[in-house]
Amino acid sequence: MRNRKSGYGHCPNDEACPVETTLDVIGGKWKGVLLYYLLDGKKRFNEFRRICPGITQRMLTLQLRELEQDGVIHREVYHQVPPKVEYSLTDFGRTLEPIILEMKKWGEMYKKTVQLTRLPE
Repeated sequence: MRNRKSGYGHCPNDEACPVETTLDVIGGKWKGVLLYYLLDGKKRFNEFRRICPGITQRMLTLQLRELEQDGVIHREVYHQVPPKVEYSLTDFGRTLEPIILEMKKWGEMYKKTVQLTRLPE
């Protein structure tokens, strides 16, 4: 597990709030998106680059490394020429599937709600 920096708030029992811990693992602009696409199966680095064109190579590498360090994804290196690396969810990472799917469902509902409540310009 990575060395985590608390900062979301104070929990009464002086331990990290479980929601804070969860957000630290899957929070940020890209981790949830990467996890969502891994629900369908293994992905290679350049597949992520195509799926998420707005992410820089450096940020993608950082996010994947953190997810790997947290035990959520597995990085498989195939020793061949050219080198091949695949990312997949670990069994532990699969436990996030209902959370990710609920986030997707909520996001779809939110988009519809915002579209309905926006005033015409």
